[in-house]
Amino acid sequence: MIIATSVFLGLAGILIVIRLLIGPTVADRVIAADALLVTAMCGVIVSAAHSDSAVGVDTVLVVALLSFIATGVLARYIERRGSA
Repeated sequence: MIIATSVFLGLAGILIVIRLLIGPTVADRVIAADALLVTAMCGVIVSAAHSDSAVGVDTVLVVALLSFIATGVLARYIERRGSA
């Protein structure tokens, strides 16, 4: 089950990177970057579950908080800039 999850996360990561590169607007790229970060966090959580370790969980919590704040800041920037 861990292998299937890792394969699907890898496939999702590849598709998100394609959206990040192709994204026609800045908002698409911001959302893709956020989704890529969430996918990476899921990969760390799956790895921590596989190794039966709780070391990655603290890191994921901090990165999730920073990602949430960064997405809000970038959304405010896009809103003030006027491009969608």
